[in-house]
Amino acid sequence: MDSNLHSLARQLIECRMEHADLDATIDRLAETIPIDELLLRRLKKRRLALRDQIERLEREIDPQEPA
Repeated sequence: MDSNLHSLARQLIECRMEHADLDATIDRLAETIPIDELLLRRLKKRRLALRDQIERLEREIDPQEPA
């Protein structure tokens, strides 16, 4: 169980780092002219997928118990 928790925690950290990198990349790309709309859309879609994965991992690590 402990190794599984460590593995989930590591995955969460890696996802958060990738999400932060994508944020920075998207910000830089949005400032360039001409804007590559297709690439920007793909990066934003990947960022949303990472956000969903981060939320899923957070729930697995610390599940909320019903009140």
